[in-house]
Amino acid sequence: MLRRLLERPCTLALLVGCQFAFVAYFSLGGFRNLTSLFGRAAGPVFDYSRTHDVYANLSRLLPRQPARPDPAQPLPFCPERSPFLVGPLTVSFSRVPTLEQIRAKNPAVQEGGRYQPSTCESRSRTAVIIPHRNRETHLGHLLYYLHPFLQRQQLQYGIYVVHQAGNSTFNRAKLLNVGVKEALKDEEWDCLFLHDVDLIPENDHNLYTCDPWNPKHVSIAMNKFGYSLPYPQYFGGVSALTPDQYMKINGFPNEYWGWGGEDDDIATRVRLAGMKIARPPISIGHYKMVKHKSDKGNEENPHRFDLLIRTQRMWTQDGMNSLTYTLLAKHLHPLYTNLTVDIGTDPRAGRGRRGPVLGHEGQRYRSSTSLFREEMLRKLPRDAVGLGDMGLSLSPQLPMAIAQQPLVGNGTQGGAGALLALGITQRSPEAAGEGNAHLDSSTGVAAAQEEGTLLTRGDNQSLPQGAR
Repeated sequence: MLRRLLERPCTLALLVGCQFAFVAYFSLGGFRNLTSLFGRAAGPVFDYSRTHDVYANLSRLLPRQPARPDPAQPLPFCPERSPFLVGPLTVSFSRVPTLEQIRAKNPAVQEGGRYQPSTCESRSRTAVIIPHRNRETHLGHLLYYLHPFLQRQQLQYGIYVVHQAGNSTFNRAKLLNVGVKEALKDEEWDCLFLHDVDLIPENDHNLYTCDPWNPKHVSIAMNKFGYSLPYPQYFGGVSALTPDQYMKINGFPNEYWGWGGEDDDIATRVRLAGMKIARPPISIGHYKMVKHKSDKGNEENPHRFDLLIRTQRMWTQDGMNSLTYTLLAKHLHPLYTNLTVDIGTDPRAGRGRRGPVLGHEGQRYRSSTSLFREEMLRKLPRDAVGLGDMGLSLSPQLPMAIAQQPLVGNGTQGGAGALLALGITQRSPEAAGEGNAHLDSSTGVAAAQEEGTLLTRGDNQSLPQGAR
């Protein structure tokens, strides 16, 4: 009887349909992401007309005496959802806070911008890495808001500011690679937050923790884009990856000098590495951008389209396994760890020096995949093996002794003739609107490469002397 039942066409069709549904269910990430294909996933609702002070509840987090009756006993884990969260925050840029004001408001922050809860064991250790040059005012705003924001989430965290020394063209992605490498030398961070200096989070329910399965794009709703995602594969602004995920995509590209292109390159790497982009609900991922004019030394990158075309064949060769830089200084300041680095110059520019930055005692550093793994990431997964101041007049506290090897550059350039086939239209930063340094003009590439998206839960300068 069973045999006759299986021989019926309707039974066979039902079995095939069930198998197809099963495969589709897991390939799309489960029920939550399957439903997102047919409609926008419901998220929490917040009233942004009623905001809270960013330092609300912070006094409740200060250690009390006695902090620990028995230091030998381990602390309990912090709750999965902190009880100190307040929701939408009041963010204003009318006044630039001074260093002393920020320090006074954050007495629990330790040297180097480190913090850990005093009453419980944090469930995540997060390193926030900020590429920087000539943005001291923006850095002041970010530190003022970010420290209490992270403390109320009961995270163990550290803030790293990576200053690009010299006057060569700015390279955001390469600075982030340097910050990741140096941060992982200090501690086994669980989560790496790559954070632009001019973006301020507006909701403390936007947890600065990583998605364990996929890289997470966090700044999903910026005010300059009308609090919406500009295009499905957008990965600019603020993103979060575990160290394993970062190495699985071979880090960020090193060859994008100037404005534009690297965000779409990173989104492509995520797809090529077999992962998807995770995001928080759009009602939570709100960010306000500090308005600014175009940066000198961060002009539009004329080679970004050629670089994007070659991503699919070059991403395993351009990244953490090809990173070269000179660590000129490492200072532990009260609110952050400052890394001053020489990352070289754009090989296409045809000008610039090959030696260290004048006036600094630096040593040339040439990284390799094996050295990187041996020094920091001893627990790399098997599938990653082949991927081959606001300154405070503080003296350097961590002198660096680094092996000397020559700096190399990669000037590989793809053909521009394939742009029309990809549907790329070129727009300048000015045409894209004021402050659109985060939105790359190669939207056509992102659209052409659209893959399933998960909806989940600089020169090195200081602040003015008067700001101390």
